[in-house]
Amino acid sequence: MLMEVKKNLQLIAMYFKFNLSASMEYRGSFLMQTFGMILNNSTFIFFWWILFSNINTIGGYGFKEVMGLWAIASTSYGLSFVVFGNIRRLSQMIINGELDTYLLQPKDVLINIISSSTVISAWGDIFYGIILFIGVYGLSPVSFSLFILFCITGAIMFSSVLIFANALTFYMGNSQGVFNLVLEFMITFSIYPEGIYKGFTKLIIYTFLPAAFITLFPVRLLNAFSWNWFILLMITVVGWATFTYFFFNKGLKKYESGNLIVTKL
Repeated sequence: MLMEVKKNLQLIAMYFKFNLSASMEYRGSFLMQTFGMILNNSTFIFFWWILFSNINTIGGYGFKEVMGLWAIASTSYGLSFVVFGNIRRLSQMIINGELDTYLLQPKDVLINIISSSTVISAWGDIFYGIILFIGVYGLSPVSFSLFILFCITGAIMFSSVLIFANALTFYMGNSQGVFNLVLEFMITFSIYPEGIYKGFTKLIIYTFLPAAFITLFPVRLLNAFSWNWFILLMITVVGWATFTYFFFNKGLKKYESGNLIVTKL
């Protein structure tokens, strides 16, 4: 088991290095997309600054806490699409029969597929999130280390939910629409204060669309660390990642090879 995990981590690292090298071949485009995304995200800081200049808190969160949500959400999102770029088109790959090549390779199919591509603009989300966090929380070694850890767990959780949405294609046909909805809801639910969510909506963000474990839990832990909440966060992240992995591989048995050829004919 540990050997498989090590191999998968090495595969992810290899693809990351290759994708980064490929992206840097066109540095002008890389820098333009990266800084463009940073500027785009920065407009939201101004919006929240204006809002909090007139009120003290929203849902129990002040300006600092909301910026913490945005920093973790942005960096987690960026990491997810930089490292696992093919998540965005996984459903279409299943429909088009594009998994054949990956099935023939002696590597873990899911990790091989999602790691083999990257999204250049997502680097802007990563840099924006890091800069925003440092600007609001400072460079305390403990806080920054927790921030990096929570961004990694957030990226794993975010990726797991999106892979699950895509894997529904094995069971119900093209789930690209579901993926798009889940993506939008996960982003939206993760960037607003927890106090505004009530009743059924709060249940949703802790279960079916677990955005709370991407940003809300981490910000809570940054403000007042608790080992109980921390362990619950880790268990939930590992649980979702494990469930998604087996859900995808079970669905893979339903995969029909050669759909792309049939479509072309």
